[in-house]
Amino acid sequence: MPTETVSIGGKNFEVACSPGEEHYLRSAAAMLDAEATTLIGQIGRLPESKMLLMSGLMLADKTAGAEDRVKQLEAELGAARAEVERLRALPAQSAAPAIPAGTVERMSDLAARAEYLAEQFETRG
Repeated sequence: MPTETVSIGGKNFEVACSPGEEHYLRSAAAMLDAEATTLIGQIGRLPESKMLLMSGLMLADKTAGAEDRVKQLEAELGAARAEVERLRALPAQSAAPAIPAGTVERMSDLAARAEYLAEQFETRG
């Protein structure tokens, strides 16, 4: 099992990992080190155990916030997918815009007058 030396808060640690997981270990250690460095910058030197505990808690807080955001985004995505499916299920709309009811009524009146005038013209002619 490979071991990696990681530096967290200015202290070196030997950590074992599974073969091929070295990159993930270094990445996780870098995140923990960033939190520890921030903590040391704010508070100053701490006992190793307290530095690691506080750094871990800070990362856990960020992770919890990210998990909450992921859940929120998943819910929004689910709602958006449902809306897409609802819209796809609607019957296809014709390309012609809908004619307002009042316009249809007026056109019917005009057609009736035109027919009346045509009949009058035919009977006189």
